Amino acid sequence: MTLKICVAQLNFVVGDLSGNAQKIIEAAHQAYADGARLLLTPELSICGYAAEDLFLRPAFIAACDDAVKTVARELAGLKGLVVVVGHPTGGDVRSKSVAVQRRHNAASVLGEGRVLETYAKRELPNYQVFDERRYFTPGQGVCVFQVGEGADRLSVGLLICEDAWFEEPARLAQEAGAELLAVINASPFHIGKGDEREQMMRQRAQACGLPLVYAHLVGGQDEVVFEGHSFALNADGSVAGRAPSFEEKLFEVQVERTQSAIKLVAEVAPERTPDADLWDALVLGVRDYIGKNGFPGAILGLSGGIDSALVLAIAVDAIGPDKVRTVMMPSPYTADISWIDAREMASRVKVRYDEISILPMFEAFKASLAGEFHGRKEDTTEENIQARIRGTLLMALSNKFGAIVLTTGNKSELATGYCTLYGDMAGGFAAIKDLAKTTVFRLARWRNAHDPYGTGANPIPERIITRPPSAELRPDQTDQDSLPPYEVLDAILERYMENDQGLEQIVAAGFARTDVERVTRLIKINEYKRRQAPVGIRVTHRSFGKDWRYPITSKFRA
Repeated sequence: MTLKICVAQLNFVVGDLSGNAQKIIEAAHQAYADGARLLLTPELSICGYAAEDLFLRPAFIAACDDAVKTVARELAGLKGLVVVVGHPTGGDVRSKSVAVQRRHNAASVLGEGRVLETYAKRELPNYQVFDERRYFTPGQGVCVFQVGEGADRLSVGLLICEDAWFEEPARLAQEAGAELLAVINASPFHIGKGDEREQMMRQRAQACGLPLVYAHLVGGQDEVVFEGHSFALNADGSVAGRAPSFEEKLFEVQVERTQSAIKLVAEVAPERTPDADLWDALVLGVRDYIGKNGFPGAILGLSGGIDSALVLAIAVDAIGPDKVRTVMMPSPYTADISWIDAREMASRVKVRYDEISILPMFEAFKASLAGEFHGRKEDTTEENIQARIRGTLLMALSNKFGAIVLTTGNKSELATGYCTLYGDMAGGFAAIKDLAKTTVFRLARWRNAHDPYGTGANPIPERIITRPPSAELRPDQTDQDSLPPYEVLDAILERYMENDQGLEQIVAAGFARTDVERVTRLIKINEYKRRQAPVGIRVTHRSFGKDWRYPITSKFRA
């Protein structure tokens, strides 16, 4: 027996039902021409993942149903090809005058111009960024379908994402006659998630004694990124093949049956480093947010500091230098080396660079407020005015020319409130929102040592990486005047915010109690700022956003 399976590792757009359907149709024709007889598309491929409250709209569900039928009809001429598409189905039914939810996260098996079977996801994740119980009802059934003819006939058990993390759905498919598991997925990226998936699927394949093909989504959707990384495992859990990460790919898997055993054969993409994954996730997230939302380009304030330098390098790799504009907005406290380094980096990456002094506006603000502020010393108020002038200028340029403002704040700053509402937080997309400051430095060094997109090696001047970080809003200011050392701050942040460790547990790990109490207090009192921050890319298993839901108004103290 020889049978070819093709995984359509594609980048879909939420709500673009006709566009997504056309992508599936084109992939099916290509796969069929290459000899495949089964095409797997990712979870919710018809509508994109995740459509959130669009799932609550009957018109949306109906349009998805129509798109599934369109795909089936358009592929009627491809005799012998079976296509699996993910989509929502169902709706509300009425029971004793009460609306009862009957929507499902489903997948349909298409062939012969029609829907052959439809399977509803049994296990609905409701943690981290997942909210599926808000929208869907768990399925109850099992789906095993046939592919191929005669000696090449194969029984395939269909699972959707979370189903494969539990024993029962796979076991039921096996008991129903499945010889191979097809798992379609939309599982958001975070550092290390790819290895976690492979390990879990390895356990599933070994437990069932069945080979497994894992079809995964690729692309950016608001704050989450899907990295692809589809793969195939043999029944013993060994890797039979792996698709590249962070790119669209028709990933082909050859199924061979020998002496009643089934073996999978496919290309194996090279292993990747965590920093390479992290960089590609940020680049893809920026590219898709800008591209899918129709922005002509990006604009950012270039300060001569590490954060804006890293965001600039990401933006150039994502959309190219011709679509990126930078603005240096010096204040009375801007050091000469900041001007020099900002100009140098803009020159290295070949982007437009402009300088607009904020001194006249700053003096005008102070003059206007002089009567109100009479008798009071300058403090953070004057620092924030400078940041807000810069935010206003960037947003004005965005309004006039259409480019989206990329903010440059990192996770350490957002955690502790070391940022200004309507100032450096003003913008449309936060590229490094989920990067701790120590990660910012590490990733800057990684990018200087690599040139993954051919936009130029060593884009960030060395002094930007090595000089002490500063907001430059008062004389001789450094970040460490107001915060613990970033190595300490970020370690506490990871333990407390990402891993839910308590204060005493963190202190017992060797951190000074004063630092722990200070950092955790800052995290709590700055929730109101984070609620007003722009959406940004999630790259850790817990980011500020859907992963983190704490009340602004709260008297609880641990």
